[in-house]
Amino acid sequence: MPRAAANAKPIEPQHEPPAEVLAAYHAHQARTGRGNTAFTYWAKTFLRRWPVVRAWEHEPLAVQLTANSGTRPFITFLLVTGRLHPGWEYLVHRKFSSIWRDVPGTRIGEDLDAFITAARSCGYSERVASAMASQVIARVLFATGKPLSDLSHDDFDALAVAGLARQAATGRTWKHYRATATGAKTVLYHLGVLPALPEPFEQRWPFARRLAHVPEPMHAILVRYLQHKSVTCRPATVSSLATRLAAFGAYLADTDPDAIPATLDRCAHIEPWMASLTTAANTKSGGLLSVPEQARRILAVANFLTEITEWDWPEAPTRRLMFPSDNPRLPQPLPRFLPPDADRRLTEALEASPHRLAADALLLQRACGLRIGELLDLELDAVIDLPGSGSWLKVPLGKLDTERMVPIDTQVLALIDRITTHRSPGRPIPHPRTGRPADFLFTAHGHRIGQNRLRKELDRAAKSAGIGHVTPHQLRHTYATALVNAGVSLQALMAILGHVSAEMSLRYGHLFDTTVRAEYERALELAKQTIGALPNPNETTRGGDEDDWRATATVKTALAGGYCLRAPAQGPCSYANICEHCPSFHTTASYLPVLTAQRDDAEALVEDATTRGWDAETERHLRLINRLTTLIDDAATRPTAM
Repeated sequence: MPRAAANAKPIEPQHEPPAEVLAAYHAHQARTGRGNTAFTYWAKTFLRRWPVVRAWEHEPLAVQLTANSGTRPFITFLLVTGRLHPGWEYLVHRKFSSIWRDVPGTRIGEDLDAFITAARSCGYSERVASAMASQVIARVLFATGKPLSDLSHDDFDALAVAGLARQAATGRTWKHYRATATGAKTVLYHLGVLPALPEPFEQRWPFARRLAHVPEPMHAILVRYLQHKSVTCRPATVSSLATRLAAFGAYLADTDPDAIPATLDRCAHIEPWMASLTTAANTKSGGLLSVPEQARRILAVANFLTEITEWDWPEAPTRRLMFPSDNPRLPQPLPRFLPPDADRRLTEALEASPHRLAADALLLQRACGLRIGELLDLELDAVIDLPGSGSWLKVPLGKLDTERMVPIDTQVLALIDRITTHRSPGRPIPHPRTGRPADFLFTAHGHRIGQNRLRKELDRAAKSAGIGHVTPHQLRHTYATALVNAGVSLQALMAILGHVSAEMSLRYGHLFDTTVRAEYERALELAKQTIGALPNPNETTRGGDEDDWRATATVKTALAGGYCLRAPAQGPCSYANICEHCPSFHTTASYLPVLTAQRDDAEALVEDATTRGWDAETERHLRLINRLTTLIDDAATRPTAM
C-alpha cells in the first residue's frame, strides 16, 4: 500500500534523551492512574530500539502494527503528548479504544474538549460528538501535529485517501468514518476553523456514465444536449431529463443501435417507442409506468428533437417527428386535502412528537400553505412586522421563481419562536442555489435539514394518527381548502399560494362548488321523503327506544345543542364535533349540565354503534367522550369568576 505523503516529515534531531521520555511516561501513568512494570519494560524496549522516537514513524506498517499490548500504551502516550506523528496508513489501521484515559492534561485533550463543546452546540449528542472526536479529530491531530485551530480541508482529504486505500486493501468499509468526518468538518466550519462546509456527497453520476448503455454516436449527442440544458435549468430538472432520455436511448440501443436524430423515422422508431411505454416497467415500484410519467417521457424526447432542430445541430431530424396529439390525456385529480378530523389528528401527533424541529417545520407548512422547498429555504429574518398590517412571512423564491408574503397570526409567531430555540446555531450556510451565506430557519447539526427528514417525520406522525400515508404537499392542499371553505377571494388565494394563473387556484374552488352543494341537498331531501330513511327530529322524544333518535339506524352525532342524523350511505360529517376537539374551544362550569348530557348521549351512541358493528363510529364516539371528559374535569376544577 503506498504511504500517504501529506504528513510525511524527516527524522528530527533528538531533543529528549530516552531517560527523559521514560520519566515523562511515568508521570503520565501516575496522572492517568495506569501502568505497571510490564508497561515500563516495553517502553524501555521501544526506546532501546528507537532512541529517537520519530525514527519509528518511518518503519514499515507491518513493523508498526506488531506492537503488543504493552507497547501500544507507550505509543499512545507519544501520540497524545505530540512526540510522535505517524503516517496516515498506521492511523487508519490502529484502534484507539483507550484514548480518553490518555488525553487529560495534554494539548490534544484540550483540543478534543473544545471540539466536543462545539459539536454539542451544533445539536450533536454527547455520544456522537465524542465519537467524532476520537475517530476523526484525534487521528488528524496525531498525523499533522497541528492544533485544532490550524486544521484544513487538505488534512481531512489525506485521511479520506488513506481510509479508502485501507478499504481497497482489506475490504473493511470506510463508509462510517466518511460520514463521521463530514460531521467533524461541519463542526469545524461553525467553530470558524474551516472556511467552508464540506462538499455534499455527489449522488448523481456524470451524464456520460448515466447514458453509458447508449451506443455512439447517440451517446455523445444526448450528453451534449444535457450539458447545454444544465446552463438554463436547475440540476434536479436536468437530472430528471437525463433519466427519461436515457430510457429512450436504451430503447434505440435495442432496436437500432446506429440511429441518430437525423435518421429517426416516425413509423419505424417514434410510434413503436411510444407504444412500448404503455407496458414499460417502473423500476422503483415494480409496476407499469403511470400515464403522467409516460407523458413526461414523450415530452422530454419531443423537446430534445425540437430544440436541437431550432439550434441547427447537424444531427437534427430533417422533418418534424412528434406532435401535441402524441401526449396521452392526463387524469385531472382534485387537490388531495386532509379531511378536518384527519387534519386534527395529524396536528395532535405532530404536537406530541419528540422530533421537535421536523415536526414544527411540518406544522408551519400546514399553517402557511408552503411548498416543501419554500419551507426549507426560509431564513431567520423571514418574519416582517408592518405597523397597522400585522405580521407577514416572506416566502423565498420557490417552484415558480416568485416571492410572496403570507399573513400570519400570533400562533404562527409562537411556532416560529419555538423553532428558533430548537435549530442549531452557527455561521451562515451557503445557499445551495446561489452560494450566498444564509441563516436558514431549519438547521440541525450545522446543516440545513433535508426533505427526507421531514417526509420521515410526516410518515411517523401519520401512522401515529392512524390516517395512512400523507405527503407534505397535502398539507398545502389542506391549507388552501380551509381558505376556500372560509370564503377567501380568488385573488387573495392566488397571492397567498403563489399561483401565477387563476386556473391553478380555481382547482380548489371546484372542490366546494356551492351550486353543486345546493342541488345535492335538494335531491337528498327528496330522497328522504320518498324512502322515509330518517326520522323527523321535531317528532322524536327521549321517552322510549322506538322514538329515541339515539336508536335510529342512522349515522348519529351528539351535539351540545342538539344532534345530527345522516343516512348511512353519507357517512359521518367531516365536521362532526370539530368544535369540541378544537384547541381553541373553551368552556366554563356553567356549561357542565350541557356537556354532561352530550357525553351521556355519546355513551349511548357507542353502545348503538357497537351493536350494529360500526367500528369506526364506535371509535369516533369514544374520542368525543374522552374529549368531553377532559373538558368537564377542567371546567369543574376551574375557579368560578366572582
